[in-house]
Amino acid sequence: MPTIERLTWLRAALAVVCLSCCFAVVVAGEATARESKGAKVVHAAGSTVKALQKALGIPADGIYGPQTRRAVRRFQRSRGLTVDGLAGPQTLQALGVKASTTRRPRSASAVLARIAQCESGGNPRAVSANRRYFGKYQFSKATWRSVGGSGNPAKASEAEQDRRALILYRRAGATPWPHCGR
Repeated sequence: MPTIERLTWLRAALAVVCLSCCFAVVVAGEATARESKGAKVVHAAGSTVKALQKALGIPADGIYGPQTRRAVRRFQRSRGLTVDGLAGPQTLQALGVKASTTRRPRSASAVLARIAQCESGGNPRAVSANRRYFGKYQFSKATWRSVGGSGNPAKASEAEQDRRALILYRRAGATPWPHCGR
């Protein structure tokens, strides 16, 4: 049963995205004022992002993060397109990439695997540069404790980190990972 906080988050996500919010591909209509009504914009994660990354010549991890955004901006500049970092219709067409609008359900383990890859490269011993986030899922110590963990998350076994991340994911969805959970 969804919580009120979860429903509120989902409503906000739907308002921003204008279509269903899913982890395979998030496609939004009307992402920028310059685009026509109903235009599709790729800006989250999934197979279309992988195709976009391949067309841009960058590693294809399926996550629309800072590296992808920079590559899109470079490409847009080189082609005289509006430089906004979004893979809108003109950018996708110039790259020869077709936006996928299919909704594919993702299992929690698939979503968490993608989040872990984005957060730490899947490294359970990772520590952020500012030493505030630890482990495969880059837990803060407070978040780690809130899901029943003790000590330093980066010193816990990978299996325990996976269990704690699943607890957090079931509790709050991907919102605890604002960048990698998109």
